[in-house]
Amino acid sequence: MVRTKLTSVPRVAELPGMQPIAEKLDKLVPDAHQPVEMVHKMESTGVTKASRDTLSMVLLGLLAGFFIGLGAVFCTLVTTNISLGFGLGKLLGGLAFSLGLILVVVAGSELFTGNCLIVAPWMSARISGSQLLRNWGIVYFSNLAYAIPFTVSRRLLRLR
Repeated sequence: MVRTKLTSVPRVAELPGMQPIAEKLDKLVPDAHQPVEMVHKMESTGVTKASRDTLSMVLLGLLAGFFIGLGAVFCTLVTTNISLGFGLGKLLGGLAFSLGLILVVVAGSELFTGNCLIVAPWMSARISGSQLLRNWGIVYFSNLAYAIPFTVSRRLLRLR
C-alpha cells in the first residue's frame, strides 16, 4: 500500500483562472446569524408571542390545531390501504403530515411545541412567569380544542 502525503488544499484564488470567482466569493456575506444573535431574535419573538392578547392567542391556537388535524387526516388518507410496503408507506404518511406543520409555519399560527421556546425570554427576565404560563395554557388548550373534534370525527367516520 502506497501512502501519499497530504498537503494543504489550495485556496480558490490560487487555482489557475479562479481569481475572479474568488473575489466574488470573498464578497458574499452569509445570512446565518451568530449564536448570540439567534438568542436575541428568539427572545424578541418570545416577548412578542407572550404579549399577545387572549383572543389572538386563542384564534391562532385554534388555527394551528386545525392545520395539525388536517395534516393527520391527510396522512391517514394517504396511508390507508397502501400497497407500497411498510417503509414507503411511512415515508408518504410523514410527508403528508408535514403539510400541517408547513401550514402552521406559513400562517404564523401558535402551536404549543413552538411556544416552548418562550422560556428564553423568561430566563432573561424579559417576560414574567405569569405571562409564560398564560401563553402556554391558552395555546395548549386552543390546540387541544381543535384536535378533539378531529379525533371524534375520525372515530365516527371509522378512519384508523
